[in-house]
Amino acid sequence: MSVREETVRGLLVALLVAVTGVALGLVWLWLSPRIPMVSDGQAVYLKDTEGEEAVGGDGTFILIAAALGVLSAAVVFLRYRKGGIGPVLGLAVGGALASVIGWRLGLALGPTTDIVAHAKAVGPKVVFDGPLELRAKSALVAFPAAAMLAHLALTSVFGPRDADQDRDRDPREPAPKE
Repeated sequence: MSVREETVRGLLVALLVAVTGVALGLVWLWLSPRIPMVSDGQAVYLKDTEGEEAVGGDGTFILIAAALGVLSAAVVFLRYRKGGIGPVLGLAVGGALASVIGWRLGLALGPTTDIVAHAKAVGPKVVFDGPLELRAKSALVAFPAAAMLAHLALTSVFGPRDADQDRDRDPREPAPKE
């Protein structure tokens, strides 16, 4: 297969996987726990100082991204079973782009990030939702990491073997030199 064909396949996979970032952002926004906040008129506080909602948002993002990464890897493996570096690189790059797209979309569609103005608008002693945040930026690698591990596992278990490639070779051709 030529370099041009591998590049086209890789770019196509990257583009299609990056589009799944929209689903990642929407599902993260939907499933992520809300952070209850309250204002006393002077400052804004967490309603429950020992709440785990903030960490839950990161964990939710990681789980959704990992699941989408495994699903994407399975689809890419089924489509390009014979292998090639293009689809694999496309899967990694597309996964990273999907994570960034999902993160930014979740922030854009979620509760406002200007909590002081929001607290003034709702008034003192009224509970409101804090902004959706991704505190652990390392969560952005969950999608491409899960995709790469899943693709590696699928290739190692179900991928073509060297013996299979020799069987497909025309017997009139000389054997390749090693």
